[in-house]
Amino acid sequence: MLEEHYKSHLRDTFFNLFEVLEIQTTTLGKGPFAAVDEETAREALKQSEKLVLADLQQSFVESDRVPLEFDGKGNVKVPEGLAKAYHAFYDASAHLMTLPEHLGGMGLPPSVNWAAFEHVAGGNAPLAFYLFGSFAARTIDRHGTDAQKARLLPGLLEKRWGGTMVLTEPDAGSDVGAGRTKARHVEGDIWELEGTKRFITNGDFDVPENLIHLVLARPEGGAVGTKGLSLFLVPKFWVNEDGGLGERNGAFVTKVEKKMGIKGSATCEMVFGDGVPARGLLLGDVHDGIRQMFHVIEQARMAVGVKSMATLSTAYLNALGYAKDRVQGPDLLRATEKDSPRVTILKHPDVRRMLMSQKAHAEGLRALDLYTAWVQDQVEILGGHGAKEADGMDRRNDMLLPLVKGYGSEKAYEQLSLSLQTYGGSGYCQDYPIEQYVRDQKIDTLYEGTTHIQALDLFFRKIARDNGATLMKLLGEIEAVATSSDGGETLAEDRAALLRALNDVKGILGAMMGKLGESLYHVGLQGNRILFALAELVIGWLLVRHAIAAQKGKAERPEDAAFYDGKAASCRFWSKNVLPALTLTRKLVEGSSLELMSLPDEAF
Repeated sequence: MLEEHYKSHLRDTFFNLFEVLEIQTTTLGKGPFAAVDEETAREALKQSEKLVLADLQQSFVESDRVPLEFDGKGNVKVPEGLAKAYHAFYDASAHLMTLPEHLGGMGLPPSVNWAAFEHVAGGNAPLAFYLFGSFAARTIDRHGTDAQKARLLPGLLEKRWGGTMVLTEPDAGSDVGAGRTKARHVEGDIWELEGTKRFITNGDFDVPENLIHLVLARPEGGAVGTKGLSLFLVPKFWVNEDGGLGERNGAFVTKVEKKMGIKGSATCEMVFGDGVPARGLLLGDVHDGIRQMFHVIEQARMAVGVKSMATLSTAYLNALGYAKDRVQGPDLLRATEKDSPRVTILKHPDVRRMLMSQKAHAEGLRALDLYTAWVQDQVEILGGHGAKEADGMDRRNDMLLPLVKGYGSEKAYEQLSLSLQTYGGSGYCQDYPIEQYVRDQKIDTLYEGTTHIQALDLFFRKIARDNGATLMKLLGEIEAVATSSDGGETLAEDRAALLRALNDVKGILGAMMGKLGESLYHVGLQGNRILFALAELVIGWLLVRHAIAAQKGKAERPEDAAFYDGKAASCRFWSKNVLPALTLTRKLVEGSSLELMSLPDEAF
């Protein structure tokens, strides 16, 4: 059945975690993860996969075909299957995976949590973003006052309340600092908000009894720009000091968008304080909104990147299954023979090219995402965000996130086109899940910061903020692998391709630094290329590491040779088909001109 569309790849996840990143020695049993061992981590991921395959994926189609119901009075009703999946997630205690032990959770590291999120996002993308309540709880636990924690955490943790992040405004768009929603102080940590927000994911839904909105607003007299913003906890139903529910608060959905994809996720316009006061609690009772919200935004950007990877992975595995079954045409070498037998389309060179491209990109993105998650593990082990000992890993995580989100979302969409193409005309029809995958995934290049916003963030904030020290340290690690003899002669060609790509990326960055003196427009024109080039270099490095680990794995477990040969094939495809293109990217950046910016508007 189409409802049972999801194809997971837990074998590759385990390869990443336990054979390459070796979290059993580098993460588990350390710091906040002292109580977690390899068996616990593996079992948690097996149960996560089982839950998605058995229950959560079942409303994938329903969420696309059965419309959300909006009553015009601020209330949104989701399809029955989505509501059922929401409760199934909590009934299975899956939310405990992401919670620390002191909140009653399993205390699993980010590497394991993001691997589990891949299952949910790949199996039922709309559902994945309804499950924000646990992260809202972690945000309040991290930044809230003791009184706010006592007031709100029991509802979020025990009563399955939902949560939302509320940033975007109709006039401001991606320019968060231009937000006009204002806040007026009432008493203590209570404020009243007024304003309109747009494109709010799941601004209302009827499954939990309450929602906690994390809302950016500008206190009266606050400075202009992002620094003048504060973060408020605005409940759908007011929460009394004892945690009990009060009256309906003045935060109402006024519109639900009609969209291309993820139709089961309610994308809402919201109005605060129109006729009914919208009361909120100033988070932590401090005006530190943009810094607090950036922790939420970074979580969301990572989630979007993992969602893209998860969608591409299941699309590839679906396309592969179809290619193994679909019989059409003779082998190309026997095409002129009248009696040549028909073969499966997997035998055709172009289909193999498309499938290997999907495989390499899906596995490359998983490698990037789980490596980034492993870096987050190390941040926590070293004391957490803000700890001096964790600063290096914290900065590396910050630098990798634009790659995860920006490159991951763009390349997944590009490769999904090949997934659909593998099916031929059948892929365009709703008999197969690919067309919905394409529609559900495209949003990933847009929300939580468009691709070019990721590129500008990478260049101006993540690379430049420490004069490139974080980047250069990573490039040094890449060079160490590229110039080593790891993998022997078998991987010599791959290491050489990686070294050429490394030099190209250095050349790209050097050329751009030279052009900055002429105009910042050069970064605007070439920023996406820089983002993509760095991402492809990092993935190339990770895939070489995968190929080295695969050699060891194949020697120790020859019965699993096909899997390990596939890892080597992904590395070789990347070395021959992706990394060489960085030489062209370098030439394009070196030749960057400002002609486009001087072209009259009327010429477009």
